[in-house]
Amino acid sequence: MDANKALEDLLGFALSKGLVEESDVPYCRNLLLDALQLDAPGDGYRLNGAPLEEAPETAGRFLSVLLEDAVLRKVIPDSAGSRELLSGRLMGCLTARPSEINRTFWQNYREGGPRAATDWFYRLCRDNDYIHVDAIAQNQILREESAYGELVITINLSKPEKDPRDIALALQRPSAGYPPCMLCAENPGYAGRAGFPPRQNHRIVPLELGGERWYLQYSPYLYYNEHCIVLCEKHRPMHIGRDSFARLFDFVERFPHYFIGSNADLPIVGGSILSHDHFQGGNFVFPMTVAPIKTPLESPYAGVEAGILDWPVSTLRLRGADRTALLDAAEDVLAAWRQYSDEQLDILCRTDAPHNTITPILRKEGESFVFDLTLRNNRTTAEHPLGLFHPHADLHHIKRENIGLIEVMGLFILPGRLKEELAALELMLCGDRPANLDPDMPLYKHMDWFNALHKKHGVLSSSQASQVIRRALGAKCQRVLEDAGVFKLDEAGQRGFLRFAQGLGYQRLS
Repeated sequence: MDANKALEDLLGFALSKGLVEESDVPYCRNLLLDALQLDAPGDGYRLNGAPLEEAPETAGRFLSVLLEDAVLRKVIPDSAGSRELLSGRLMGCLTARPSEINRTFWQNYREGGPRAATDWFYRLCRDNDYIHVDAIAQNQILREESAYGELVITINLSKPEKDPRDIALALQRPSAGYPPCMLCAENPGYAGRAGFPPRQNHRIVPLELGGERWYLQYSPYLYYNEHCIVLCEKHRPMHIGRDSFARLFDFVERFPHYFIGSNADLPIVGGSILSHDHFQGGNFVFPMTVAPIKTPLESPYAGVEAGILDWPVSTLRLRGADRTALLDAAEDVLAAWRQYSDEQLDILCRTDAPHNTITPILRKEGESFVFDLTLRNNRTTAEHPLGLFHPHADLHHIKRENIGLIEVMGLFILPGRLKEELAALELMLCGDRPANLDPDMPLYKHMDWFNALHKKHGVLSSSQASQVIRRALGAKCQRVLEDAGVFKLDEAGQRGFLRFAQGLGYQRLS
């Protein structure tokens, strides 16, 4: 496929997907020509274009041809970041203005309901390549059984590694400080720069939550189905309090088919972005969602059912139809937990800084709300400098990043390096690679793990090795959750959790 045909086919793709209308085609063609630094289209173009007879799921094949042609003509440097910037610009030429997106979203909401609105917006973000469908398809997804049910493990290959040429370009330019961060409302339409992705094809939909302007968008690198982000119009730090709980209720009342939750508001336990107040939601059933109640509790709040969840990250589940009663209960849990210590269980609410906070997760089931309050503590110690209630050192070869909202619920996002490293370990278990490695080699960090597996299983066939590695990876992820739990699932830990609940007026049901 040559570049001229790719350009016309990209317009045909946009027509097929409803990104543009026939009367938009000459205008959009000219925008594309300008972005590609071309003076005119190829011979034989059709003024108003034509939809493709069989449109592919994504525009990827057309974009790749146009990007490669742009590199050959020296329109852009030959780097992954430069390709990304131009790709965003091209698809931005085919994406409606925010005002039109907003009108169509809310028209769909009024005429077809909340699911119709989000279905339309989600499809648009896939079609215009803001959601990187082709890249996401590279991710490896495993499902492994654990003591707490099935865990979902993703080896994330969708985010490309940073290109040294792009890093060099970023270092040559002073930071613009704009947009303030990648979640800010200033992002839609931004061209991007070295070290900051393009946002010309990015769109956000305004919402009112708690009397404030917030926005709905989708994640460009979906970690699960319909992974959405709900962001505050103001660039302010993450915050957990009654007002944030109330915004969660506002959202699920408006979009009852989505769950919504918030990362905690402290480092280590707060996920990856603490600088901008935001929530995450979507249409996905997480392992924690289906976890049963381990200890039913009698609630001191009328109309509120309660229980301690059978889940390694310590969670109090509240259920009821009365929003105000649930907000009162959640606010009291948060206030009590902020001040709670149990030295016998290594739980200290404060040393040089406060340590206790909550990861809240809300969804609707019929007429009832289900509100999961996961108790978090970010204290560090000499033995565990990255966090006492954080993956411990023997897990860092697999996972050392913060355990935020998504992994709290049992979906693990593991680094892409593990694809090759786990494959190499499988070969070693088959006896196909030497087990003695230099400390500077990437596999060396896995040697204690490998030696334990080799000692237990010996030399294996290829299929056996694959199964052993998968099960062992699942066991590591289970340990990640167990390390993050403040009240362990042993007898002492569960007595401690019950003491905390009883201090709030909850009583164990026989």
